[in-house]
Amino acid sequence: MDAFGKGNHKERELIVEAKLLIMDSSPLGRMEDSTRKIMYTVCVTLIPALLVSVWMFGWDAVRVLLLSCVFAVGCEALIARFSSHKIDFMDGSALLTGILLAMNVPSNAPWWMLLIGALVAIGLGKQVFGGLGQNIFNPALVARVFLLISFPVQMTSWPRAAAFDGTTSATPLGILKTEGVGAIQNISVAKLAMGYVGGSLGEISAVAILLGAAYLFYKKYITWEIPVMFIATVFVFTGIFYVINPARYANPLFHIFAGGLFLGAFYMATDMVTSPLSKKGKIIFGIGCGFFTALIRLFGSYPEGVSFAILFMNAFVPLLDRYFPEKKFGMVKNG
Repeated sequence: MDAFGKGNHKERELIVEAKLLIMDSSPLGRMEDSTRKIMYTVCVTLIPALLVSVWMFGWDAVRVLLLSCVFAVGCEALIARFSSHKIDFMDGSALLTGILLAMNVPSNAPWWMLLIGALVAIGLGKQVFGGLGQNIFNPALVARVFLLISFPVQMTSWPRAAAFDGTTSATPLGILKTEGVGAIQNISVAKLAMGYVGGSLGEISAVAILLGAAYLFYKKYITWEIPVMFIATVFVFTGIFYVINPARYANPLFHIFAGGLFLGAFYMATDMVTSPLSKKGKIIFGIGCGFFTALIRLFGSYPEGVSFAILFMNAFVPLLDRYFPEKKFGMVKNG
């Protein structure tokens, strides 16, 4: 099985002397990276984005981050205390969920909303399916969508950066949805890329997120298929409508750098547990995420579609793994 306990859907279980042996297909190798190491490494790569968030939103960002992480880890520890199966609440997965949850809410989010979000993420998004490696949907996104539907006012009251005036402001995508293309003409791609706009902690700096993602590529924790196809599909789909009617639809570069597309594409859609195993499956998954994100942004009632798109495509991962299985070493194609 892989480091996340997911396996490749082809393991064979044998009962030998009352012990369960998990047999995987050859060749068998030794992984130097444990689940704990991978999880904490991913957490570390988010530091550049978190530092920019703190600089932009001040101590509120620190408060949200600390509370979200404490609540997420505490929730998993509580479940571990009363669970019948072993749960390592210090393996880093709960901490990562807490960080991602914090990056998906406004910096003025109240403590009780963060607590509810952590309970939903860990309890409903993860442990109800059997724990790490068994969950179907990304836990942090389950919590974000739950909070968005349950507390729309708190989840859409976006403070501007403390580096400016700290007042409440709509996100660029929100402005586009309610006021049209003319209202975003003064929002440059540079401002979007650096995060000089309102939004959640994870919508602040595409550049900072790319810095962390670069190391994940280097360590081969993620591959290019999902994030590249995700972003490219959004660009192409929104670009088509921009060419058709630029007076109504925004420039595709605006859609690329606005909102949580970079955080979703590099850190949430690529989740090893809830994304496909094969290269073809990943490509289709990425295209699907991009298509539904663009569809919601262009025609839906919500200004942002990243979370809904990823969760929707998470549901298709078992089918993608079934119809586009990972090729085994030495496998020869029939015919």
